[in-house]
Amino acid sequence: MQRRHLLAATVAAGGVLAHPALLRAQGAAIGSAARPLSIGVTAGPHAQVTEKVREAAARDGLILRVVEFTDFIQPNAALAAGDLDSNSYQHRPFLEQQNKDRGYKLAAVAKTLVFPLGIYSRRFHALAELPRGARVAIPNDPSNGGRALLLLARAGLLTLTPGIDTRATVADIVDNPKRLRIVELEAAQTPRALDDVDAAVVITDYAIIAGLDPAKDALAREDADSPYANLIVVREADRDAPWVKRLVAAYQTDEIRNFVRDTFHGNVVAAF
Repeated sequence: MQRRHLLAATVAAGGVLAHPALLRAQGAAIGSAARPLSIGVTAGPHAQVTEKVREAAARDGLILRVVEFTDFIQPNAALAAGDLDSNSYQHRPFLEQQNKDRGYKLAAVAKTLVFPLGIYSRRFHALAELPRGARVAIPNDPSNGGRALLLLARAGLLTLTPGIDTRATVADIVDNPKRLRIVELEAAQTPRALDDVDAAVVITDYAIIAGLDPAKDALAREDADSPYANLIVVREADRDAPWVKRLVAAYQTDEIRNFVRDTFHGNVVAAF
């Protein structure tokens, strides 16, 4: 989403679209009707859950504005630039890599959802059926790429450098008995690549958007207790602001936990 689209999604004040920074300068309270609290999310489950949070928060007088994105880069760029107050879509390794690579000063303030990563194929019904030289797509961002390689290793398809963590890259593959060819793609493209590759490691929210059922269709998945819990993120300067505590309190409730359970049937898990 480009900056002009963000501006079109911001609050209208006096009949004129107003940028969040302008409303802050005017002294409007964040989370008020005059100055809704803007939260960026990726399309799919994050957007669905945050819309439910928005409805629940409004009953307690906290007004949220949900802004959807279709990639993993723009929500942090928009937050760092002041176009958003918060976002909810990423796990800690991704956030830390973004802060390091882009010089952001963004902070995690609460856990939200876990999306167990899965391996999918349209051509084969079991990982053992993958032929020698099979093409396997994985996300190309550092944190999710490493996470995908760890899943492939746990599935017995690869051996990685001993002790390696989510920073694993294809250079850490020390044994590849099937001579798998790893294809690195933007995370959102991995489910779309299933017609062209033999298998793909797909992030759960993108799998659901693509019409896959992770519980039924994945040939292998992370456990539900995966450490990759997604987060509510704000700018470091805002982490102790009263509106942050109200946002977290609105999200981490039994109502939202039950909504996640009943809506996603274990494909997405509440991490709070």
